[in-house]
Amino acid sequence: MYTTQMDAAKRGIITEEMKAVAAEEQISTEALRDLVAKGQVVIPANKNHKCLKPHGIGRALKTKINVNLGTSKDCLDLDLEMSKVMEAVKMGAEAIMDLSSFGDTQVFRRKLTAECPAVLGTVPIYDAVVYYNKALKAITSRQWIDIVKMHAEDGVDFMTIHCGINKATAERFKKAKRHTNIVSRGGSIIFAWMELTGNENPFYEYYDEILDICQQYDVTLSLGDACRPGSIADAGDIPQIEELVTLGELTMRAWEKNVQIMIEGPGHMPLNQIRANMEIEQTICKGAPFYVLGPLVTDVAPGYDHITAAIGGAIAATYGASFLCYVTPAEHLRLPNLEDVKEGIIASKIAAHAADVAKGLPGASDWDYEMSEARRNLDWDRQFELAIDEEKARRYRAESTPEREDTCTMCGKMCAVRNINKILRGENVDIMD
Repeated sequence: MYTTQMDAAKRGIITEEMKAVAAEEQISTEALRDLVAKGQVVIPANKNHKCLKPHGIGRALKTKINVNLGTSKDCLDLDLEMSKVMEAVKMGAEAIMDLSSFGDTQVFRRKLTAECPAVLGTVPIYDAVVYYNKALKAITSRQWIDIVKMHAEDGVDFMTIHCGINKATAERFKKAKRHTNIVSRGGSIIFAWMELTGNENPFYEYYDEILDICQQYDVTLSLGDACRPGSIADAGDIPQIEELVTLGELTMRAWEKNVQIMIEGPGHMPLNQIRANMEIEQTICKGAPFYVLGPLVTDVAPGYDHITAAIGGAIAATYGASFLCYVTPAEHLRLPNLEDVKEGIIASKIAAHAADVAKGLPGASDWDYEMSEARRNLDWDRQFELAIDEEKARRYRAESTPEREDTCTMCGKMCAVRNINKILRGENVDIMD
């Protein structure tokens, strides 16, 4: 018997989850098992998530995307959130994070683990504030840890735990005078709790107990970056890097107990710092999968931050990130609606695929080759079938009908593809006829 996917891999056991992932990734089960044993690939798969379709996350595999959803005090419609979840899965999101921060959160979480096949993640610190419904400083260390266990029992596959911002890191943060302080919701909550109580971060102080919980249910830990930069002015500063060093140490401790680990990263970061940041994480955390929010490469595009994040995400995944947290056009503005979710997913999938092509992953460019072949042949139906957003591609074509089927309304009979095809077939080119 084995406790976790990592434990199985170290024992030389190939699990059913490994077989499924290896088939999806077109690699051998033995190669995948070795990557899991080293901690360079994680397969989040809680033993209580019975309807899970497993996915592997690691830089040697295809880049995966996560979609953040959940209820809030201002938007408390469980059916609407569930419809967003299932639409996200339909569109190809490999993971869903339930960030619900109001209402009976356990009802929604259990509905997800009962019905949703995607990898499921949560942030227990959010839920603790809702669940206990009392003054922040009145929550005890024991109560924070109890919520972690509750989420594990409910079948959550991975959890973001903000354990890197201990008292020492908090002091460094206060001295750093950051431009945008702490923008991580979980990081801000635990920092405030530490300041109010004078106590050490319980997720850091009782880290070994959290590891025991994760080992029991095979929960993957996503080590949260409380000090991620919230503006490009703060990118790569002392609080961010010091926290990363702590996360590297905590990674080693988790691997000793065969608990799978991901590391969370920025945040806002200028283009010229992304590659170095990815490589530093790979060094400090010994190749553990890196999970990034964006990075957002500029601060000035509210309403378009799915684009700023896709730019950064493509670069980050090319140089080491394994898992992209989607960003929607609603980022910094409001809870996303269904259309925002769709736009965010498409942008993240474009970034992920572009990175996989750049990394030269086996089969990654086959999709592009098929699309370019369909374009060369002016096969519109095949182009639609291959499009990352088939509905939008078909709609655009239908909204602007060309005079001839073998052209579009951009170039008409001057279409280069059409005319070269005709010339190479020995036919006349009738541009002005």
